[in-house]
Amino acid sequence: MTDDARVVAVVVTHRRVELLAESLKVVSGQERAVDHLIVIDNDDDDAVAKLVAAQPVPTTYLGSQRNLGGAGGFALGMLHALALGADWVWCADDDGRPDGTQVLGTLLDCAARHQLDEVSPVVANIDDPDTLAFPLRRGLVWRRKRSELFLDDDSDLLPGIASLFNGALFSASCLEQVGVPDLRLFFRGDEVEVHRRLVRSGARFGTCLRAGYLHPDGSAEFRPILGGRMHTQYPDNAVKRFFTYRNRGYLMSQPGMRKLIPQEYARFGWYFLVQQRDPKGFAEWVRLRRLGRSEKFSRP
Repeated sequence: MTDDARVVAVVVTHRRVELLAESLKVVSGQERAVDHLIVIDNDDDDAVAKLVAAQPVPTTYLGSQRNLGGAGGFALGMLHALALGADWVWCADDDGRPDGTQVLGTLLDCAARHQLDEVSPVVANIDDPDTLAFPLRRGLVWRRKRSELFLDDDSDLLPGIASLFNGALFSASCLEQVGVPDLRLFFRGDEVEVHRRLVRSGARFGTCLRAGYLHPDGSAEFRPILGGRMHTQYPDNAVKRFFTYRNRGYLMSQPGMRKLIPQEYARFGWYFLVQQRDPKGFAEWVRLRRLGRSEKFSRP
């Protein structure tokens, strides 16, 4: 870690120009300024190109005539950042934004003090910053408030846990170890796959509790079962369910994840068959996860 480390921000967008403008305003306005901003536009929209060119930092706009999804977009952006000589790659999306202008500096400081290869901010609800945008499970306990993440020793780091791409900061050497997201996943689960690789690579990573990233609430699709002692995931539309369940089928067949398969069947079996009394829904879940396990990645 040096004071002149080159930080390249990568933002992926798709047909959300107004939200992107809010995101870029904060990303480009950091007190520790990014050295370069790359925006991957999965819609190749002239309005986005003009917005990117108007930012107060050096920029690169990459418009894609094929929707690469979040996975492909971040893969393209990360590789381009490395090609530009990035020492660190800072990720963001179009519907979220850093929680203030000191986030990047705080993440870099946390990475230096704890000798981290990757560090993420706390991802909070954009409408209620004291609440997590996605519930976080530690053991059998689900955490929903930012205050619940602090450990007894008052450390500012939650080691071995990170929400990726929403404000995540990767060192270049970390990306060389774990690689970039898998284009085949398109979206949903690509962050889980990179997290799996982080764990297996032995990289040092975690969540900096002093840094925040604001994101729309995503907790609604995590449905409680067994009186709230466990949760399962049921996205609100068929397209999200397709990619979520298919990609989880692939992920659960990978080294480091296979031990979770019995729990996966127990949770989703209980949700569909007992709680919802929806055998057709369970059969569709089984079909989709088999597609992923067999690496059948065609899009619906």
